[in-house]
Amino acid sequence: MQPQNIAELILNGFKKHYKLFQQITAQAPLAFAKRDWAKMHDISRLRITYYDERVNETTQQLQQHAKQLDESLWLQTKQTYQHFLTFHPQAELAETFYNSVFCRLFHRRYFNNDFIFVKATLADAPALPVEAEYRSYFPVVDGLKPTIRKMINQFDFKADFVNLERDIRLLVKAFYKQAPDTHHRAWQMRFDILQTPFYRNKAAYIVGRVVSQSGVQPFIIAVLHHQDEGLYLDALLTNSSQMRVIFGFARAYFMVETHAPSALVRFLNQLMPNKTLAELYNAIGFHKQGKTEFYREFLTHLQRSTDDFVIAPGTPGMVMMVFTLPSFDYVFKIIKDKFGESKPFGRDTVLKRYQLVKSHDRVGRMADTIEYSNVVFPLARFNATLLAQLKATIGSSMIIEGDLLIIKHMYIERRMTPLNLYLENANYEDAAVAITEYGQALKEMIAVNIFPGDMLLKNFGVSKHKRIIFYDYDEVQYLTDMNFRALPKAKSYDDYLTNEQSYSVAPQDVFPEQLCTFVMPNPRYKEIFTQAHPELLDVIFWQQAQQNVRKGIVSHIYPYPAAQRFIHQW
Repeated sequence: MQPQNIAELILNGFKKHYKLFQQITAQAPLAFAKRDWAKMHDISRLRITYYDERVNETTQQLQQHAKQLDESLWLQTKQTYQHFLTFHPQAELAETFYNSVFCRLFHRRYFNNDFIFVKATLADAPALPVEAEYRSYFPVVDGLKPTIRKMINQFDFKADFVNLERDIRLLVKAFYKQAPDTHHRAWQMRFDILQTPFYRNKAAYIVGRVVSQSGVQPFIIAVLHHQDEGLYLDALLTNSSQMRVIFGFARAYFMVETHAPSALVRFLNQLMPNKTLAELYNAIGFHKQGKTEFYREFLTHLQRSTDDFVIAPGTPGMVMMVFTLPSFDYVFKIIKDKFGESKPFGRDTVLKRYQLVKSHDRVGRMADTIEYSNVVFPLARFNATLLAQLKATIGSSMIIEGDLLIIKHMYIERRMTPLNLYLENANYEDAAVAITEYGQALKEMIAVNIFPGDMLLKNFGVSKHKRIIFYDYDEVQYLTDMNFRALPKAKSYDDYLTNEQSYSVAPQDVFPEQLCTFVMPNPRYKEIFTQAHPELLDVIFWQQAQQNVRKGIVSHIYPYPAAQRFIHQW
């Protein structure tokens, strides 16, 4: 094959992927309108697998022509492909697709700047205008409330609002309260609104900004269904911290249609400048591009830092070896060669459970993971002690070649303070908040059919926003697969005195009454927990949660404070 033929074949593979990805994303608005929450979940889950399917398909078409690397052929192919992308609206995604195909075809020794796009080659190309992704509205023409009405009605939600006039009044009232420093006169402002809503779970979100003489005020408007009656505006969010939580790493990816992802991401980055490109691409569903951007950020950080890798703070796990770079806010997790005796499963089970979480609704309580193969690290950044620990625990997953350490397979997660370590240094007030948050995290996970398995505090982290987030998935299972049982009562006084278990326990059996016994031996924490969440110690609560899932009852976990919901002012 000629370079142009190979480049065209790969680009056609990407075009097919992007077309299918957008087609399934376009099903979200109708599923939302029909309140088909099972369909919404299916769309979200299916989109995660589409990329690898198209990469495999394209790779198979090329394998007969690329059994060995012809360096001259592939250098020309990359150059030709790059020319094709000069004015391509999804150029950065197409680069990543090319990388994926090449890396499936050839050995990792060729994963370098010569043959793949390690750095974004189109960084100096004309940027797609962010205006391609938003519309502007001018209240000076029609007045403030009529303009807001026009703005919302131009979103085709395919469902009527219960009382849009009431919602607009509450929206304006909330904006005056939350953004008092913004100029509010109709002739002093402009609305820039992203053209399509962001769908996730049971909600749609309108994202935009108010531009006035006092500056730029980002905002998010949440839209929900009110049972069978129709739609309503549920909340206005203008706080930067709250907006970042909605776009956070512990939530399912948004479903949003876009023709120019780079323009959409740049607009979002203007609203949330503390978010990285990797985080924003992840948030809108392009997790493979997020993976590419993250690795570029990591390589840049390695060049600009000098600290060594160390074992991550926290209690060592029996399944994962975890290390980190102190100056970098992430941890690197590798499956151990040998598990602890209390882990009666193997590597394949761990891989499946991490994939389960990846494709599930994480409800803001389960950290996203980035999965990599053949990650190259500078060997000089690993001291002898750490290197010895790695060889002893993950020896089969690592290779040393010259001055490089190569990890064959790993997961990367946002680094958080392990909850057990956080509590050691917390005052009573902070501890009470964290323990209460821990119980709430359990409730929100089981509401979406996730049983965390190992509920020990060491498996939960405290984020920068003081949210409690679960991050250890080797024992994750569906809630509906578990058997929740009450502890048998003593049959006689002798049984009571001996306190011996005279009942059988199957692998899937769980006794909620024992939660505090094993998770919170500290009496102070136990008291806080039992006062805040007594139902979590009751087997009936867990059994009812299972019944809700089996009945198809889909819980909506609000990603913003309940106090900001407009429903309280109806």
